[in-house]
Amino acid sequence: MNKYIITKIAAVIIILIPLFSWSGCKKQAKCGCGKDVLFSVDSMLIDRSSIVFGTGGTTASFSVGYNSYYFCNPVEMYSVYNSLGNNNQLLISGDCFWDCQYLMNSGSSSYYAYYKVYNIQVTLLTGYLYGKK
Repeated sequence: MNKYIITKIAAVIIILIPLFSWSGCKKQAKCGCGKDVLFSVDSMLIDRSSIVFGTGGTTASFSVGYNSYYFCNPVEMYSVYNSLGNNNQLLISGDCFWDCQYLMNSGSSSYYAYYKVYNIQVTLLTGYLYGKK
């Protein structure tokens, strides 16, 4: 009889532990420009040659390490980029968001654990003059 009671108590504990340990659903950040800001970059130094613009400035992107950034406002920044002339390095600032395509594919491969893709709403794009902002 003693073994029977211990088995019932163990079964009840196994059923109740998940109820008390579950902390609810974690809200996932919305993807895309203008949604949930993940982080902001302030004066990130990048090489001018790392920014790639599409025809007429319709798209723009750059990579830093394993992370890729796609401009939310490429047309607006295209004229700024062209006006910077011969600066080899640039400072970029703005708010970063999850890229929707990245989020849709991130669960399907471990590749996405290392390579992150963001959208960036660029607020500042300026030349870097060797330590002078």
